[in-house]
Amino acid sequence: MSKITEAIQERILVLDGAMGTMLQRYNFSEEDFRGARFKDFPHPLKGNNDLLSITQPEAVKEVHRQYFKAGADIVETNTFSGTTIGMADYHLEDFVYELNFESAKIAREVANEFTDRPRYVAGSIGPTNRTASMSPDVNDPGYRAVTFDDLRIAYKQQAEALLDGGCDLLLVETIFDTLNAKAALFAIEEVKEERNLDIPVMVSGTITDASGRTLSGQTVEAFLISVSHIPLLSVGFNCALGADLLKPYLKVLSQNTSFNISAHPNAGLPNAFGEYDETPKQTQALIKEYLEDNLVNIIGGCCGTTPEHIRMIAEIAKEYKPRKAQIIA
Repeated sequence: MSKITEAIQERILVLDGAMGTMLQRYNFSEEDFRGARFKDFPHPLKGNNDLLSITQPEAVKEVHRQYFKAGADIVETNTFSGTTIGMADYHLEDFVYELNFESAKIAREVANEFTDRPRYVAGSIGPTNRTASMSPDVNDPGYRAVTFDDLRIAYKQQAEALLDGGCDLLLVETIFDTLNAKAALFAIEEVKEERNLDIPVMVSGTITDASGRTLSGQTVEAFLISVSHIPLLSVGFNCALGADLLKPYLKVLSQNTSFNISAHPNAGLPNAFGEYDETPKQTQALIKEYLEDNLVNIIGGCCGTTPEHIRMIAEIAKEYKPRKAQIIA
């Protein structure tokens, strides 16, 4: 049994908050994104936050450090778009292994600075910007921009680099198309088998609106069934919605699985300028309802959340016991 598997039985674990929200505060320029290493790269690189693990590693380290200081047990690597598919937009496919390895390495280094209790690094595996189960062309419903095998190969490379860099677990997150996630899970299982390794895996989907479905049309129950054949550390939801709107879907999950439950909602819904107005105190009050209803084992924040949001979440999480898994017939 891994240390995190033991820890999750004893207390509610706290996940970090948003990476992008924090990096935006630096107002990095195109030159900052490039650094000396990519000074003469022939394509624009501004906006590629994953690249900052190579060109601005101290900034990424400081974000991790702030979340750990705020009380996070787990930080996510700065690798949300770290596949050859995601990096194709920036023509950086050849640097994907290095991006993931360095992101995991610096997160591990910061985690090791904290000796009061075990701190964990989760390798963040995002959904990519393509979908395997729907056509991007309304005039050609049978067309697919990516295949299952394309995704599997890309995810396998990412998973290998994250593990080589020192991750304790892998987090397949912000899932809007479960077929993409199944490719990631298949790739992870391949790596586990090849390396004779039992790495804990978290899965976190995204309910996109009030329909209660993922972007590709699955209900909570269907999403859960689609991933339950894999031995998971946890299953949960993140992004798209704030804690208040996400709660009913977490309830459905909780009633239908023996897996641990995770949640890292946004700081409410974005305003007209794409910014998040929900204060840490407001987030804490909403998360308290999760805890009172015994819904979660892992709790954190997504878009718009800051170390102060996580500090308030960690403060309240200490007062409650983790959710007890349902016995599902």
